[in-house]
Amino acid sequence: MGRIKKKGTSGAAKNYITRTRAVKKLQISLPDFRRLCIFKGIYPREPRNKKKVSKGSTAATTFYYTKDIAYLLHEPLLNKFREHKSVAKKIGRALGRGEVGDAARLEKTHMPKIKLDLIIKERYPTFIDALRDLDDALSMLFLFANLPSTEHVPPKTIALCQRLCLEFQHYVIVSHSLRKSFLSIKGIYYQATIQGQDILWLVPYRFVQRTGGDIDFRIMGTFVEFYTTLLGFVNFRLYTSVGLVYPPKFNAKSDEDGGELGAFQLEGKGVNSNGELVTNGDAPKTIASAEAQAEADKVATMADTEEADTSMALVQTEEEENTEAIDTFEPTARDADILPQPQASSAEAASLFAPFTFYLSRETPKAPLEFILKAFGCKRVGWDSILGDGAFTTNESDSTITHQIVDRPTLPNSSLPEVPDAPAEVEGETPKAQWPRSTMPGRTYVQPQWVWDCVNQGKLLRPDLYSPGAELPPHLSPWAKPKKGEYDPNVPLEQQALEGEAEAFEDEEGDSAEDAELVDASPAVKGKNKNIDAIVDRESSIEAGEGMDVADTDSDSDEEDEDEEDEQAQEDEFDGFGSEEESDVSEGEAERRQHQRELEAEAAGITLDPVVPTKQSKNAEIRKKAEKKRRQEEEERERQKMMLPRRKRKLLKRIEYGTDKRDKEAEALRKKRRRIEKATAAANVV
Repeated sequence: MGRIKKKGTSGAAKNYITRTRAVKKLQISLPDFRRLCIFKGIYPREPRNKKKVSKGSTAATTFYYTKDIAYLLHEPLLNKFREHKSVAKKIGRALGRGEVGDAARLEKTHMPKIKLDLIIKERYPTFIDALRDLDDALSMLFLFANLPSTEHVPPKTIALCQRLCLEFQHYVIVSHSLRKSFLSIKGIYYQATIQGQDILWLVPYRFVQRTGGDIDFRIMGTFVEFYTTLLGFVNFRLYTSVGLVYPPKFNAKSDEDGGELGAFQLEGKGVNSNGELVTNGDAPKTIASAEAQAEADKVATMADTEEADTSMALVQTEEEENTEAIDTFEPTARDADILPQPQASSAEAASLFAPFTFYLSRETPKAPLEFILKAFGCKRVGWDSILGDGAFTTNESDSTITHQIVDRPTLPNSSLPEVPDAPAEVEGETPKAQWPRSTMPGRTYVQPQWVWDCVNQGKLLRPDLYSPGAELPPHLSPWAKPKKGEYDPNVPLEQQALEGEAEAFEDEEGDSAEDAELVDASPAVKGKNKNIDAIVDRESSIEAGEGMDVADTDSDSDEEDEDEEDEQAQEDEFDGFGSEEESDVSEGEAERRQHQRELEAEAAGITLDPVVPTKQSKNAEIRKKAEKKRRQEEEERERQKMMLPRRKRKLLKRIEYGTDKRDKEAEALRKKRRRIEKATAAANVV
């Protein structure tokens, strides 16, 4: 007979440990335990059976892996925490005795400093691992960079986050790594592709932030401490990979004047005097000594003309290869799946806004526009001096400006305040333009959304659609791609509507208009139909897909219900055949009567006027054909379903339920869009 095992010594009870036991085992306080777990990347775990792990207890408990806690026992940071605790006790005793000088000396000389270098190297063995985990780090640091300084968020932390974020933005600008951006309610989303890794982060809008009292800034501060160390290492590696000096030169005076990106000056072999990243052939020669310079000149003079021609041919070939567009994948069949298209290269991103000079009006968000425009090739961005330092030009009347971004509607001259008469223009002097009173000839005025939509679509869009005061097109997320059968606001209704849907909408709108006229004409009928109108409003307010869901069970009762539903479906199909035959007979009867009338008129010597089909009759004919076609397709589908086994038929039923729900939602959105377009057209006519 084997030995009887003691309960709770093996299995799940041994693999998990509660947080209280873990804190006692490590002999540290709970805040230090949380901080250590955040640094090491150890998170709570949810066991499959809590009752077994907690030995029958059902209380809410936090569990960790036992191996993770045993791994923390040998962590060097534990000694740092204990040293910090002992020095804090000495400082407290010194302050209690009134020895302020001793307390300051202890805090300055004996307080241990925690370094996370080894932890960063341990958690991210390769640089690609660090890039994959950069999404949350960037979102957290950009959030803290926009927070106001409080007792929980010191100014040093905010300044550090701002510096690291601006350094990362400079690399994205220089390398042209930015691919997409989206304006959402939460903030502005950016996506950059760095060394093959897609990095997505969120930047909040620059509103006045009010931090609530229910936020634990100690835990968030621990994450910020770890993320600042991580982003510092990543920025160093990114800068050195393109030949830049890290950290870049920082101009404190320009930063105080609101320079932000302009407060940093990049240096390195891969950057020219304008701060632009160049190739090896165009890179400036930075030779350290005079001897090296002389040796380089000697080697350069030894090159013959043939080598020069060969090198020029190679450079030309590389330029031709770089200018080639990326291949696109086109579907072979009409109903085939749409393949994901390759993204634009850095060369295409660098040339999108390269030939233009932009000027930002005072009401536009300067920081995101400057970042996006420079990341996509624009080297000349100007703004008003009140927005900060670092502008290409602060003169709104500069003749080199090709595009001006404004975010104010055009106002009539009568609503603007009066200004004194301007002096007569001197010959040769450039005209001055002050929006919205006057505009510069040859300059394009657009709203900020034009920049984001051009970036997401990878091409320059029509600026007249984004002119000041114009109704802007929908700004859609570049990551949410509509699937087959879903509503796509970018596609015209004629291309995605079902056959006969437009005609049915016209008939429905016509009937509703006639009903409204009848109700307005007779107050008595209006009073009687008050309850009916309420019911109609309730039916129209029901969202697509609202109602009962299909149960997901495999019991015998469900199978019986399914058999009954199949029988009912067959009966419905038979009713459909009858209705189709009746409709065919009615059409034949109408033709026979028309032919009879023609014979009678011919016998009487009367000429009948040709029957001109009305629009309503045409719509009815189109709807009949569409319904007949859909009915035939449904019958064919039902015949195919009868050949399937019961389990597969049930699975197909669930799939069809989801498909019908999606189609109803798409139809409701298309109907709503038709109403809006009809109302807009009527308003334009008036």
